[in-house]
Amino acid sequence: MSSDIILIGPIGTGKSTVGSLLAKRVGLPQRSMDEYRWNYYKEIGYDEELAKYKRETEGFWGIYQYWKPFEAYAVERLLSEHKNCVIDFGAGHSVYEDNFLFQRVQQVLASYSNIVLLLPSSNLDESVQILNNRNEYLPDGKLNINEHFVRHHSNHDLAKFTVYTKAKTPEETCNEILQLVGAA
Repeated sequence: MSSDIILIGPIGTGKSTVGSLLAKRVGLPQRSMDEYRWNYYKEIGYDEELAKYKRETEGFWGIYQYWKPFEAYAVERLLSEHKNCVIDFGAGHSVYEDNFLFQRVQQVLASYSNIVLLLPSSNLDESVQILNNRNEYLPDGKLNINEHFVRHHSNHDLAKFTVYTKAKTPEETCNEILQLVGAA
């Protein structure tokens, strides 16, 4: 089993902030998917013009769907390249509608015992509301990405632990994770 700590969860749950604290506490480097993703995407043919077109013509859902195969590849690449780290995924890197892509990510994460899902609250409705407030979500009749990430089975299926952050400081969240993974 790997000693890495991997943080997953919706946009704005504190993955990068808590990841930085964890890395300092356990003396491991932090690797943030957001830092590596675009180079990994380009390795397998990411087309910025096509992505821009999809965003303009299909909105966020169009670009989100275009990103999915690239996200699965990025997870594989990041985990093959970086060991003994605290890793924070981008919000979409742990959510897959396509079962084949989900199984690829599930398989690459199988040997990792410290996968932590960060959510604001155990009440999923409350989590969505908190994230909508943080991310300034404006309803437009389209997919609420906060709700999608909170409710989607992928995050819950991949996580070995879930930590709720409401009313906790990042330091308190860090301490809870360290206790859960046996590094406190």
